[in-house]
Amino acid sequence: MSDTTPTSAGTPESTGRPNRRKIREGTVVSNKMEKTVIVAVVDRVRHSRYQKTLQRTTRLYAHDEVNDLKEGDRVRVQETRPTSKLKRWRVVEVLERAR
Repeated sequence: MSDTTPTSAGTPESTGRPNRRKIREGTVVSNKMEKTVIVAVVDRVRHSRYQKTLQRTTRLYAHDEVNDLKEGDRVRVQETRPTSKLKRWRVVEVLERAR
């Protein structure tokens, strides 16, 4: 049984996937590497049983092309292809500079 209806798998419109890369906002906690910063992202989640609000901190290694970020800067990072062993994010924009 062969399906005779045309599929959209080979059309140019279907090959371009929508960009579903994650975007997070966080604070730079380390800038000691070359063109790499560590960004701490805080997520607030509710405990499943006790319903208490918890803070979960994730440290993301992000690529900083211009290498001008300082500790305490608030930045927006976007998911990207792996740049190195640990780097999977890149800095999109600086939201606020540290004082």
